[in-house]
Amino acid sequence: MNLSPKQIVNELNKHIIGQEEAKKAVAIALRNRYRRACLSQELRDEITPKNIIMKGPTGVGKTEIARRLAKLVKAPFVKVEATKYTEVGYVGKDVEGMVRDLVECSYRLVKDEKAEEVRVKATDAAEKKMVRILAELKKNDRGETAREVFEENLLNSLRKGVFDSTVIEADVREELKSMELMPGGAAINLGSIFGEMLPPKRKKRKLTVKEAMDLYIAEESEKLIDDDAVKDEALRRAENDGIIFIDEIDKIAGKESSGVDVSREGVQRDILPIVEGTTVMTKYGAVKTDYILFIAAGAFHVSRIEDLIPELQGRFPVSVELKSLTKEDFMQILTNTEHSLTQQYAVLLAVDHIDLKFTPDAIEAIAEISEEINLTSEDIGARRLHTVMEYLLEDISYNAGGGDDVTVPVEIDRAYVEEHLKNMTSDRNLKKYVL
Repeated sequence: MNLSPKQIVNELNKHIIGQEEAKKAVAIALRNRYRRACLSQELRDEITPKNIIMKGPTGVGKTEIARRLAKLVKAPFVKVEATKYTEVGYVGKDVEGMVRDLVECSYRLVKDEKAEEVRVKATDAAEKKMVRILAELKKNDRGETAREVFEENLLNSLRKGVFDSTVIEADVREELKSMELMPGGAAINLGSIFGEMLPPKRKKRKLTVKEAMDLYIAEESEKLIDDDAVKDEALRRAENDGIIFIDEIDKIAGKESSGVDVSREGVQRDILPIVEGTTVMTKYGAVKTDYILFIAAGAFHVSRIEDLIPELQGRFPVSVELKSLTKEDFMQILTNTEHSLTQQYAVLLAVDHIDLKFTPDAIEAIAEISEEINLTSEDIGARRLHTVMEYLLEDISYNAGGGDDVTVPVEIDRAYVEEHLKNMTSDRNLKKYVL
């Protein structure tokens, strides 16, 4: 996607408030990918992504920035926790698993795109199959009607959704389940290993027409899609467009050299070749990690970025610090983001005929309380708003849904906020005096 850094930041601003420095860093990294793609192959091989490390408390937008960035350009994206990996030689997940997960994500992404391209043909074939089943099921209703006319009528009714809830006995392909090799380790799928040696099994299942149509469309899509081409494209995208977000990297930082910290440094040394550039074998083929963009993040409350091993620090040349959220940030989050929290609760309660509105002073009061609780207890960033909003709307959510079709207007103002959150605010005031 040909977006300038400013356009990328504008898109991110729709979902994330503040953190301009971090947005600017990821926008430049993304634009550099486009610039690299426009170069000759010789120059392209020389230019590697400038990986980013983000420092900041939880809930300020580290993960969301990376996730929204990947979604914006439809790039393969995986989020992993550095603490889940163990040093080579220990029982647990090895670091190469993050690359395998990325390729799996890339494969699904490409497969979905190809399925969308052949959806019209696949739907047509699935409809023909379903009409034959319905014609057999409804043969007593046919009477003197010509078969072609009868089937045409069934097809029209099928497309209108008349038979969606009709239960039929469908002959569908049986998927072989994956087996886990070891707890928390990789899963193995016998079907993918033996391939054509094990012909696909089919079984009879009682399903609604709507459910059966979804399965038939998926089956017909499989026949129309070139799986080898999907694998090749998935590998190419993972290598050139993939983004791996390594969270909690501060938990494996530390310069102590005894006990558990030996294993922490071991994990860093195992991550190093992945970030530096190596080849990882996956079930779809070999993947070079040289051009994958790595974004690491951590709170770094106890440790510092400088506590990472120097070799790993050098592989993350761009370092940005994200700030704690202020009252103004909370107000912006509640009002100026797409699908904001206030909008979400409004549409949820609208299902039960509650017309929920928030006054500006109510928004201000919610923001004040959220900021002060973060200051006096654990700072969990924007996630604090979820706690506050749940407490605030607990009574309304509980009493709604009585079956009455009359829409009830409910306006939340500052007085309502202070009344219903007084328990939270009293705890907050007491904590100011706790040493």
